[in-house]
This record gives sequence, C-alpha cells and structure tokens, in this order.
Amino acid sequence: MEITTRHTRLTRLLHGPLALAVVVQLGSSLAMIPERADRPGNGLFELQESIGIASMALVLAFWLWSLSRRRGTPPGALFPWLSGPRLRALKVDVLRHFGELRRLRVPAHHPDAPLASAIHGLGLCLVTFMAASGTLYLLSGATSPRDAGLTMELHEAFGSLVWVYLIGHAGMGVLQHLATEFDLRSMWSLHPKTDKD
Repeated sequence: MEITTRHTRLTRLLHGPLALAVVVQLGSSLAMIPERADRPGNGLFELQESIGIASMALVLAFWLWSLSRRRGTPPGALFPWLSGPRLRALKVDVLRHFGELRRLRVPAHHPDAPLASAIHGLGLCLVTFMAASGTLYLLSGATSPRDAGLTMELHEAFGSLVWVYLIGHAGMGVLQHLATEFDLRSMWSLHPKTDKD
C-alpha cells in the first residue's frame, strides 16, 4: 500500500534523528551522574554531552529548513501567538478538539490543524531551549552543572516538560493512528509519495 504524506523528505529526515536524540537524552538523563570538581561524570553523562551537541546541530538545521522551505507547514502556523486570525483559528480548533473529547471521540486528523501546528511549534522551541542551554553549559567551562547556575537549573526544570511533550505527542500520534484515518507511517517512512513535493 502506498503511503502519502504531506511532509517533505528533508522534514522527515530531520524529524527522525531529532526525535531519536530527544529519546536518548531523556533516557540517559535518568541514570547519568554529572561531573563535579571532585569526580568525573559517568559514561551516560558523556553520552548526554555528545548527543547534546548533535541535537543542537539538528535543531539548527530544522529551524533553517522550517524558515526557508516553500512547502509544508508555514512558520506562522507553528507560532500563531502574534497573529489575530491565526489565534482565532487556533481557538476554533481547540474548541473542536474539546467537543470531540467530550463526546469520547478521538478528534479527526487534519494535516493543517492550527492546534497541531502550534503544539509542534512549542515542541520545537522547547527542544531548542534544551539543546541551547546544554550547549551553553558545555561551552561555559563550568566544572559541574551546579556551577553553571540558572542555565542548568532551567535546563533540568524544562527537562520535565520535554517528558510531557514527548509522551503527549507520541501518545496522540498513536491514538490517532489507531482511531482515525491518520497513518503514522506518513512521518516515518523514507519512501512515501509526498503530496507537498
């Protein structure tokens, strides 16, 4: 069966490794031991540093592609907060979702839905902050996360939000795959027909 997707191949090629990097970072954070002045960090901390640098590069590439592409979700849909018409469309879509959920139905998947686009934009900002703050820590020369001060305190606090985003984002994708016409393979397949190409 041929899969049709609205995402360009480069979007999917950037999304896959970035999603994997986020999963590795979250998983390794559960058992890593950060370095301190009196002891080095463990292997998982070193993995955090390496994957963190790669994540920063992927995030920058994703931003450049998102801002320069001619097809796919427009940047204004990802960040509707300063546009009256986009905010009104977002409100209508949020009310549509609540109406469906109130009836115990999974909201139908709409590829250009304002709510999904806004959530993707928030996720991109969140992952950008995590990658940037981790990179800033590495470049600061601090001997431990505690020495890096507010930057790493925020990095650790926002890590919990990344967990919420990841579980919610993946969970909603699986739920829509099972209950609506949405096909998860449209984002993960490397060889589908792309309706935006």
